[in-house]
Amino acid sequence: MSELDRATGIRLTVRGALAFVLVATLLGSVLQALLGVAALTGAAFVAGCVAAASLVNRRDLLALVVSPPLVFFVTTAFIEAVRSLFATTPVQAFGLGMYTALSQGAPWLFGGSFLVLVIAWRRGLTRCVRELREELKASKASVPRPRSGGDGATFAPEPEGYFEPKVYGTPREGQ
Repeated sequence: MSELDRATGIRLTVRGALAFVLVATLLGSVLQALLGVAALTGAAFVAGCVAAASLVNRRDLLALVVSPPLVFFVTTAFIEAVRSLFATTPVQAFGLGMYTALSQGAPWLFGGSFLVLVIAWRRGLTRCVRELREELKASKASVPRPRSGGDGATFAPEPEGYFEPKVYGTPREGQ
């Protein structure tokens, strides 16, 4: 257990961590609209990403690493949908707002995603990837191999129910 784990007793599930990033980004967007500072949404997103990566359970690191772009997109879509409701042409305002917001937010998105990756790597992301590979190897279905008969002919059985459906149970009388 690392010093950070001993110092903070707070641990989040991946859902909680993603909700934290979502709320932080929405809060930054509201503050940006109120105060007029252009970098508040991006800075709030990055701060939320760093906090989430630091507080998430170790077993959830892999799911968290791939999620910040989705959270950023969903937050941006929600904000722009609300903004476009008050425009004279909502569809055009939404499209232009999404283009503008995603273009301006790209450096913040890349920075937040990179920081999540670095923090997760230091906290044990490689172990999570290794465990996932082992689980996938263990759950791999065995493929039936062709068997050879006594006369040298090969036989590969068809899967159950391939040609005829298998009927379970007994037929009722009169049917």
